Amino acid sequence: MALFHNWYNINMAKNHLNLQDKTILITGVAGFIGAALAQRVCRENPSAKIIGLDSVNDYYDVSLKEYRLKDLSKLSNFTFIKGNLADKNLIDDVFAKYQPQVVVNLAAQAGVRYSITNPAVYIEANLIGFYNILEACRHSYDNGKTGVEHLVYASSSSVYGSNKKVPYAVEDKVDNPVSLYAATKKSNELLAHAYSKLYNIPSTGLRFFTVYGPAGRPDMAYFGFTNKLVKGEKIKIFNFGNCKRDFTYIEDIVEGIILVMQGAPKRQNGDDGLPFPPYALYNIGNNSPENLLDFVRILQEELISAGVLSKDYDFEAHKELVPMQAGDVPITYADTSSLEKDFGFKPHTTLREGLRRFAKWYKDFYLKGN
Repeated sequence: MALFHNWYNINMAKNHLNLQDKTILITGVAGFIGAALAQRVCRENPSAKIIGLDSVNDYYDVSLKEYRLKDLSKLSNFTFIKGNLADKNLIDDVFAKYQPQVVVNLAAQAGVRYSITNPAVYIEANLIGFYNILEACRHSYDNGKTGVEHLVYASSSSVYGSNKKVPYAVEDKVDNPVSLYAATKKSNELLAHAYSKLYNIPSTGLRFFTVYGPAGRPDMAYFGFTNKLVKGEKIKIFNFGNCKRDFTYIEDIVEGIILVMQGAPKRQNGDDGLPFPPYALYNIGNNSPENLLDFVRILQEELISAGVLSKDYDFEAHKELVPMQAGDVPITYADTSSLEKDFGFKPHTTLREGLRRFAKWYKDFYLKGN
């Protein structure tokens, strides 16, 4: 473990990248995090060129993805390309045409439970797709080109599996995934490390912890609960409500990504004269896990306050406590000390404030005019 700590600390030296005038590729740009990131990067860096790639698949409501893309299409420095990350020819063409200097790979097949019933799509998107990105980054240096200055990619808190030690730290051993989704995300970290070592690609992996907020993913608990409650259906609360999640608001996630994008691990040689992998990993979480029953209580209060649900809604009649599902873990809890140390950043949005914003957005998007 001491060796790992030494390696990790050495590798924290950063090159500062100014995003102005850069060409930035964001994959998964129609997704929750991708769209929010693209919006902010475009607005704050008007001289940058943002290329967004997404397959716009139907894993969840396509109209939500189209809603996000519609907002992005209004930005003059944004270009959208519809395509699949697993299409190597497409990825190679995008890199050849636009020559991105910063790559943020957020495209992936998400969801722990979905990976149990549909494993093939995870192999295609999360392994083959990520391999294509790594290969394109590798060849961006061909013929002496400057190429990709920083690859940032999404990992997940799910890599910690059923680790007993909390909070989860990036130095922790993560060799026991409890879902295929988690296994693919850990594989991304290993692949990125190998390519970083072999081809000197500055890369940073981000382990996200339960991201939520307006225009989020409908398969996430807060969104799914709201949909069911609006329809008068029962919500299932797993592990009889004894789960804890480190809920992280979308704006905090985006803030963290942008800071990390600008801090690429430095290229340097090791004692053997060979490149030392310019590679880093961070948790981005709220560093404050919330009990699932408390979360449901706050959600119901904010849904009533926003007028999504009536003041006399009978929540007890619409709640069902059920056992843990396969692939789930009892707690997620991020140690964000390295993110704070290297970038001076820690997520700060409270769960109540985040759910309040979500509830207001939900009413505007789904219930306007009703």
